[in-house]
Amino acid sequence: MGANSTMSADFLEIQGFHIAPPFRYPLFFSLLLVYCSLLMSNLGVLLIIFRNSSLHQPMYLLFCNLPVNDLIGNTVLLPRLMMHIVSGERYISYRQCVVQAFQSHTFGSAAHMILVIMAIDRYVAICHPLRYVTVMTNRTVTGLSIAAWGVSVVLVSILIGLTVRLSRCRNVIQNAYCDNATLFKLSCDDVSINNIYGLFFTVLLFTCSMGGIAVTYIRIALLCWVKKNKELNRRAAQTCASHLVLYLIMLCSGFLTIILHRFPKYPYLRQIAYVLFHVVPANLNPIIYGLQTKLLRDSIMYYVQRRVSPN
Repeated sequence: MGANSTMSADFLEIQGFHIAPPFRYPLFFSLLLVYCSLLMSNLGVLLIIFRNSSLHQPMYLLFCNLPVNDLIGNTVLLPRLMMHIVSGERYISYRQCVVQAFQSHTFGSAAHMILVIMAIDRYVAICHPLRYVTVMTNRTVTGLSIAAWGVSVVLVSILIGLTVRLSRCRNVIQNAYCDNATLFKLSCDDVSINNIYGLFFTVLLFTCSMGGIAVTYIRIALLCWVKKNKELNRRAAQTCASHLVLYLIMLCSGFLTIILHRFPKYPYLRQIAYVLFHVVPANLNPIIYGLQTKLLRDSIMYYVQRRVSPN
């Protein structure tokens, strides 16, 4: 194990990034600002939806899954990343690394599944408006949310479980954070099963995500084209635009991370893309969805005006 033998087997050394001293604190405060921003915006949206009874509708209750996922995913990643930026020694216990990898992959897969169930909600609302109240009940919303989280947790549990079973012969992580790939690279065992399941996991997730979104939006587009109803087209554009923008932002940032994983010569670009995959959607989701959705936008403006001008 060489130099690694000087470290305890329970701790891992993170050597994935080296930041020049003059840039450490500017980067730290930039990430702190981004983290505080996403905390305020996502918690604010959740609080507004919780306190406003007019927003207790399937569309907004399903959307609550996104800020919850963004808060959990970024809280697991950013505080420790900021600590490592300003710290001279960068160590993490193996258990903490496993938890971070599990939460990171769950964050990504849950985001895909949540946007799929939101697309289903939009499809029912636009294509079957008379049946919407009876189909999208609180029980249905709860079931869809549990299914989205449950599928993500099961798939990621198998992914991380296959890695945890491996023995370790290295204690150095050539990355700025913990994910499944960095964990199984600590082993000298045969990791072909991990690679096969990882590919299966990625293909299944993107196929279900892109396929589900494509089917629902194609059917909505066909209905609008057949009906040629201006009111229907306006309602479809208003309710679907924000959802589609959120999905495209997440999809592009996710694809960028996966593509850069195939180019080990550019580790810093991959690390930047990974952080952007977490923080960009988390900051934009409340803004895009809040501004595009009239009822939520009006509620946000009402609470903002009350804070600025209490009288």
